[in-house]
Amino acid sequence: MNTEQFIARRLIKGGPGSFSAPVIRIAIISVALGLAVMIVSVAIVTGFQRQIREKIVGFGSHIQIAKFDSNNSFEFTPISRNQPFLKTLPKAEGIRNIQVFATKAGIIKTKEQIQGVVFKGVGSDFDWSFFNDKLVLGKPFVTTGDSASIGVIISKNIADLLKIKLGDPLRMYFIIDNLPRARRLKVTGIYNTGLAEFDLKFIFGDIRQIQRLNGWSDDTISGFDVYINDFAALDKMGKVVYDAIGYDLNSRTIREIYPQIFDWLDLQDMNVAIILILMVLVSGMAMISTLLILILERTNMIGVLKALGARNLSIRRVFLLQAGYIVGKGMLYGNIAGISICLLQKYFSLIPLPQESYFMSVVPINLDILHLLMLNAGTLVACTFMLILPSFIVTRISPVKAIRFD
Repeated sequence: MNTEQFIARRLIKGGPGSFSAPVIRIAIISVALGLAVMIVSVAIVTGFQRQIREKIVGFGSHIQIAKFDSNNSFEFTPISRNQPFLKTLPKAEGIRNIQVFATKAGIIKTKEQIQGVVFKGVGSDFDWSFFNDKLVLGKPFVTTGDSASIGVIISKNIADLLKIKLGDPLRMYFIIDNLPRARRLKVTGIYNTGLAEFDLKFIFGDIRQIQRLNGWSDDTISGFDVYINDFAALDKMGKVVYDAIGYDLNSRTIREIYPQIFDWLDLQDMNVAIILILMVLVSGMAMISTLLILILERTNMIGVLKALGARNLSIRRVFLLQAGYIVGKGMLYGNIAGISICLLQKYFSLIPLPQESYFMSVVPINLDILHLLMLNAGTLVACTFMLILPSFIVTRISPVKAIRFD
């Protein structure tokens, strides 16, 4: 142990009647609260962004492949499901699943209400993992067998609006060649994602219902839904898919399909940045004030050390080590508090939310080890950097005046 560490450790222990003791406790609390608030803020915002992204992807996939044309409606130009890229693209690194789909706009009619919706037809290759935990009643329909299934799943919003219950028949009307065509379906499941805009728009059924309505063969579809393993690689995988498909097909990422929603999600990052900056400034100012008080209280000691030949750099290091101990202890308590709050909310859902306003029923939490490491490193670097300047006050203290200082 060198001299600076020895003196710093003795100063940290303090003594009876020390004026700096309560100030040190306040500084530790300030750092701890600041870091805890940053951890909780980042966990909530990233959790919110993640859940919204997952819900949107659940309705539309990460990347959508369809006919290359200017059609912007929900009824795509038909293509064949037997595409050359299906031999290689599903095996590409980062691709999780490729499934077929077909969509058609229609109207659900009951005795008292009507509601315009989009019927999304899916096949036996559909990945139900998203809807498995979103179903509040019933179960998915079965798409196996030779005949088209009459089962559909609808949202709780539609069910409440049209007063439809699980197992009820569902009459839906489509326009084919300017003439209405009816289909009698059956509700096998009711889901609830919290995204009212999508819940009120989509119902899911057998793709063969749309193929029969449009007079398509079993090999004709609207397009392909492509799911990837990592959302962060969306742009990269979008290029991989675009390069793999034919010239007459087009691919769009979920960001390109719903740009306004993802722009809104990106704006949440600004809120986090403001919170982080404010918390770092508050913690940093508390540490600057504490360091100045520590130096002021030990002015006599500084004069004695200088009279004995101690250099300014060595004395500054004593107080920086003492301040580093305060920052480290505050960060430890801040991590314990912040992570504990996040874990309690994640596993026990202590704080609910009005789903109609926030698109989810509880405060979401996303605890990422990388985020925790970055927050801790950033807090440590910021506080240390802000402490360097006030430590220069040591160089302005005269040994003669300091020894006489009272």
